[in-house]
Amino acid sequence: MTRQSITLTTPNDNWLKNQIQSEEYSSKSEVINDLIRRARAKQGEIEYIRSKLIKSEKSGFSDQSKEAILTEFKDELRHEKKL
Repeated sequence: MTRQSITLTTPNDNWLKNQIQSEEYSSKSEVINDLIRRARAKQGEIEYIRSKLIKSEKSGFSDQSKEAILTEFKDELRHEKKL
């Protein structure tokens, strides 16, 4: 693992300390690593949605109802095991 030195604002440092005091986490490193994991997962979701929007824009207009489009989209997500 890489060791880093970071500077935190007082409110952020206090928040980190509270996370440890509440026994949610055992160290500041654990909190920060969890925050980074969550941010990376969220970024992946955003990139996935962005790619779907681009694909949709390129495919043109549809005569399907909004319900049919939603059903098709959910089926695709289930097939990709993302829902």
